[in-house]
Amino acid sequence: MSLREQYEQKAEALAAPIVSDFGFELVDVEYVKEAGTWYLRLYIDKEGGITVVDCEQVSRLFSEKLDEEDFIDDAYIMEVSSPGLGRPLKKEKDYIRNMGKEVEVRTYRPINKQKEFFGTLSAYDDNSVTITLEDQETQVFSKAEIALIRLAFDF
Repeated sequence: MSLREQYEQKAEALAAPIVSDFGFELVDVEYVKEAGTWYLRLYIDKEGGITVVDCEQVSRLFSEKLDEEDFIDDAYIMEVSSPGLGRPLKKEKDYIRNMGKEVEVRTYRPINKQKEFFGTLSAYDDNSVTITLEDQETQVFSKAEIALIRLAFDF
């Protein structure tokens, strides 16, 4: 397991009870480097959506926990935010919540000369995702070939 993954797991373990105490869902934790700066991000959600006040409350308590534990060696910026509409489906609970909904799937490599697919999420397991296309045909993707899967947007 990489150091990044260890940091994410430890941060998730510290954040989960805080987020849960507020009645929120901890959607994701990521530790990423962007433009030379490390970021530790918590994505939280709740029915009806997360507010700035919600993020601030979690941020304050989580920051205190991080200061106590002090397990990240690098300098970093900690952020708490809503996952937003374009959040990817990553965990089993994401697939369960979005079963039967319209999704967008982007693949790393072209499949039948295309890399972008839209359809209804109809099945998933540990290794694959199945969508039902507009013509009622099904398309099965190996999770390894999926670059991104998220809810589709109609604007």
